[in-house]
Amino acid sequence: MKQVMQDLRDGSIEVLEVPIPAVGPGVALVRVAASLVSAGTERAAIEFGRQNLLQKARSRPHLVKQVLEKVARDGVVATARTVMNRLGSMNNLGYSCAGTIIETGSGVTDVRPGDLVACAGAGYASHAEYVAVPRNLIVRIPKSDPSILEDAAFSTLGAIALQGIRLGNSHLGEAVAVIGLGLLGQITIQLLKAAGCTVLGFDPIASRAALALQLGADSAAQARSSFVGECARVTTGFGVDTTLITAATTSNEPIQLAGEITRDKGRVVAVGDVGLTIPRRPYFQKELEFVISRSYGPGRYDPSYEEHGNDYPYGYVRWTEKRNMQAFVDMLVRGSVRMQPLITHRFPIHEAPAAYDLIAGKSGEPYLGILIKYPDDAALTHRVEIRSAKARNAQPMARRIGLGVVGAGGFVTDKLLPAFSKLDGIDLVGLANRTALSTRNVAQRFHFRYAASDLNELIGDPTVDLVLIGTPHGLHASQVVTALQAGKHVFVEKPLCLKLEELEEIQKALDSSPGRMLMVGFNRRFAPLARRLADAIRDRHEPLVVHYRVNAGYLPPDHWTQDPAVGGGRLLGEGCHFLDWMFWLTGSPAVGVYTTAMNDAGRYRADNFMTQIGFLDGSVGTLTYVANGSRLSGKERVEVYCEGQTLILNDFQHLEIARPGKLRLATTQLRAIDKGHAEECRLTVAALREGTSWPIPIADIVHSTRITLAAQASIHSGTPVRL
Repeated sequence: MKQVMQDLRDGSIEVLEVPIPAVGPGVALVRVAASLVSAGTERAAIEFGRQNLLQKARSRPHLVKQVLEKVARDGVVATARTVMNRLGSMNNLGYSCAGTIIETGSGVTDVRPGDLVACAGAGYASHAEYVAVPRNLIVRIPKSDPSILEDAAFSTLGAIALQGIRLGNSHLGEAVAVIGLGLLGQITIQLLKAAGCTVLGFDPIASRAALALQLGADSAAQARSSFVGECARVTTGFGVDTTLITAATTSNEPIQLAGEITRDKGRVVAVGDVGLTIPRRPYFQKELEFVISRSYGPGRYDPSYEEHGNDYPYGYVRWTEKRNMQAFVDMLVRGSVRMQPLITHRFPIHEAPAAYDLIAGKSGEPYLGILIKYPDDAALTHRVEIRSAKARNAQPMARRIGLGVVGAGGFVTDKLLPAFSKLDGIDLVGLANRTALSTRNVAQRFHFRYAASDLNELIGDPTVDLVLIGTPHGLHASQVVTALQAGKHVFVEKPLCLKLEELEEIQKALDSSPGRMLMVGFNRRFAPLARRLADAIRDRHEPLVVHYRVNAGYLPPDHWTQDPAVGGGRLLGEGCHFLDWMFWLTGSPAVGVYTTAMNDAGRYRADNFMTQIGFLDGSVGTLTYVANGSRLSGKERVEVYCEGQTLILNDFQHLEIARPGKLRLATTQLRAIDKGHAEECRLTVAALREGTSWPIPIADIVHSTRITLAAQASIHSGTPVRL
């Protein structure tokens, strides 16, 4: 299928062939008929993309802060690689479209194939021939005539306008001013008139003021003085009841103007992106109520609502973003609002770059509503070829390991794929991912043969020997089982699974797939300084005391890793690394685990905890994992005590060893942090090509997973767990 994308390096717009997005639970696949170009939001994205690095940094100071924190934590080299990878990727555009349901995932019950629908959401309702949209961002159009789809493509903007009106609490007969008569302002005027309000509009562009009058505004001015006078005349000097600011400008003028025209104890609602320096005198003297509207309505930016489909109770949250969209669509069907007068341009998908030249002002041509149109017979493309099947060098294909990758998140692209792609014995065959944009980006960057939206493309490909799984943690177990049962070797990024029952299913799949290798990304076992530390105590004759401190940094409770079903929480999702490392270092199985967690106090999700482990050889280990520290103090510090020795490993870059009888520390400093990612990938490929032993014995993988699951169970039970 075709999709509009922006190159983040220079802001250029391209229309690329990408695989259709995958349909998962709670998601519907929609064949798009029309999508709306948001002149304000998307023009800002284009302008940002065209800036140089310094300009980008100045315009996004919060991102600069994140980069500096990452430099302090991970070093300059790793940070530079991550930043350049992000800038080298493509960005999807668009957030409002309409079309026809093609397929629905489990849990989607309010729409079915063949229904006409309106869709919302950045990252979902994109400019593409097909989009996969969560159920709470889709509303059914109660009409079978496809001619309404152009109008319905405005539904997201309609929901934004409705939410602003609701926050303004405008009632029948009240006088409402609308500052800014662009697309959002024109829709707002029509909705206010449908609600029985007297509406006064203002915009310095004469054609927009004239259009507002055509669409029902009682008054529309282009001169500030005329607008102020008209507001006073209509309200007999009292001022308007509510002012809605729908302009898009960095200027503070709309806020000042709103303070001047609004009555005592009136309401001002900022719907558009405007300067927000509120002048104290008029707002104080009139005791004005000022509100900023948060986009489409309640539910916006809440992953539980938008991504997982959990609705808010109707009686308590009457107007969610979906209900706002549905109300707007119903008004379209009844003819209460009209979108056709707002449409100034239509571009077929293959000419989409011209639409962005238009909003960038290259032609100087006036515009308002810009639609991108799509063919009715767009192909359902599950797989897109990226390169030929030729080998990258002279090595015979028969001696190469075909790698198929499922998942294209940051860790896969920043750590694993750079490591695998440098190995001579590997052939990057296919990349499968639910999101079309990232699939194409990553497949092209690493020169895969093809990009796909379905794991089954890899499973059914006889040239794929090894499947790398880098999806959200909750999918790992089922995908590992599927790949093993298909006869593939598997490398799965940690954790292996989130439940004991899943571990048992994986063991059954291994038993029924003799000769198949299962590797889990416990990379810290393979870090060079970790190996050097282990060598220093190899001949020990007494147990170890190990303290592993992880200063992980704060993640908000709604981050995907904190979701029990998706990420499993930070103990299962990341703590498994450190528990496995202590097990590997002692070389002895654990016999008991006890975990205690700090009170979350509404800010955390059991991600400040201490886990104590007792090992069969008498060694003891403590993992201290904190989310409430500063990232600037380093992430990982390991202290090992044994037979008069103290060994301290800092962030896998610096190792110091104090030995009995020595007056000086033995220190080793690496030029950059090395946590073993490249080595684990090299050993995996070598084991498959040369038939050597697995990098991690399957017994170790299973036992490490049991340790982690026991540690998680201990948090819930509040008691130690025997192994």
